[in-house]
Amino acid sequence: MTSYDDSYLRAILQRTQVIAVVGVSMNPVRPSYYVARYLGLKGYRVIPVNPGHAGKELFGETVRAGLSEISEPVDMVDIFRRSETVPPIVDEAIEVFPNLRTIWMQIGVQNADTAARAQARGIDVIQNRCPKIEYQRLFGELRMGGFATGIISSRL
Repeated sequence: MTSYDDSYLRAILQRTQVIAVVGVSMNPVRPSYYVARYLGLKGYRVIPVNPGHAGKELFGETVRAGLSEISEPVDMVDIFRRSETVPPIVDEAIEVFPNLRTIWMQIGVQNADTAARAQARGIDVIQNRCPKIEYQRLFGELRMGGFATGIISSRL
């Protein structure tokens, strides 16, 4: 697993307000669904992105077919897609969101070349990590066995 300093991850999670989740599922047992739901419950605005479910509603937001359908500023793009699909997603994110601060690739998702390209533009890149797990770990929500047993108040 890629190593990141806790203060770096904490700073990203504290400054982020709006997260576009690419590859979110409508199925509540899928990791992309419960991670996005958790982040929404923590006070982040979560904009779901999945072309297969575009136009439907999820977490009080309309599911978008792609990042280019989002007209408001986004702080973080969280990618739940295979590693080989990352380059065009990041290219679209860079084009659509001129003030994008973070690209976050979920556990098992990595693309070093694309990460380097985004970092060269001043964008923070996290690979092979989950913001839900990091949030729980960094803000004291992990319970026995590494799982949170319930949802606690909104984020700090």
